[in-house]
Amino acid sequence: MKKLKLTIEGMHCASCASNVEKSLKKVKGVKEVTVSVMTHKGFVEADDSTSEEEMKNAVSRAGFKVVEVRVE
Repeated sequence: MKKLKLTIEGMHCASCASNVEKSLKKVKGVKEVTVSVMTHKGFVEADDSTSEEEMKNAVSRAGFKVVEVRVE
């Protein structure tokens, strides 16, 4: 299990954060997601097999951009 912190660009409201959360939860292997519009961060707990690229693509599908990924 790995924990990641994503810095997400472009979110302006709670609905934006909710859309990002829903998109990330659809990624295979993602167990837990919390997104904060105030800090522009997404916290993801996922299986080790889940790639960062898949998560970035999920954020992109919601209309936003990941500018940084940190392993916690």
